[in-house]
Amino acid sequence: MKEIELIRKHPLYLTSYRRLEEAEQNRQFCRHQMPHLLDVARIAYIQNLEKRLGLKKEIIYAAAILHDIGKACQYEEGIPHEIAGKEAAEVILEGADVFTMEERQIILQAILEHRRRSDHMTVLGRLLYESDKLSRACYACPAEKECNWSSEKKNTEIKW
Repeated sequence: MKEIELIRKHPLYLTSYRRLEEAEQNRQFCRHQMPHLLDVARIAYIQNLEKRLGLKKEIIYAAAILHDIGKACQYEEGIPHEIAGKEAAEVILEGADVFTMEERQIILQAILEHRRRSDHMTVLGRLLYESDKLSRACYACPAEKECNWSSEKKNTEIKW
C-alpha cells in the first residue's frame, strides 16, 4: 500500500514517531508503536469485512497508523493525543497527497473520535475505537494489576 508508506515516511510522522518511542522507552504499560498500530489496523480491517462496512483498506490503515501519533505531545505538553494527533495527521495527509479531501476528513474525524465512545461517532471512528480496545491483551499483561484503565476498558478475555 503505497499510501501507507507515504504516510509512514513523511518527515513529521518520522519525527513524531521517534519522540513517542523515546517517551515510552521505559513504559511498563501498553505502548503505542508500530505493533500496536498495525494490530489496530488489522482488527479494524477484519471487522470492516465481517460487518460489511465498505470502508477502503487504505483509509482504515491510514487512520490506524495515525491514531496515536499525538501521544508524544500528550506526554510532553499535556495536549490530548487525539487533538494533537489530528493536527499532525492533517499535515501528514496533506503532504502525502494520496487521499481525497473527503477521505482525509473521514480519517481526521476518526482520529478525534478514537478515545471515547459516543452515540454520534462516524463509522470509522467507532471501528477505530473498538479495534484500539480489542488490540490490547490485558489478560496476558504483566502490568495489568497496576494499570489505571477501568475494568470496562480492559480486555480480560480473548474477543472477536
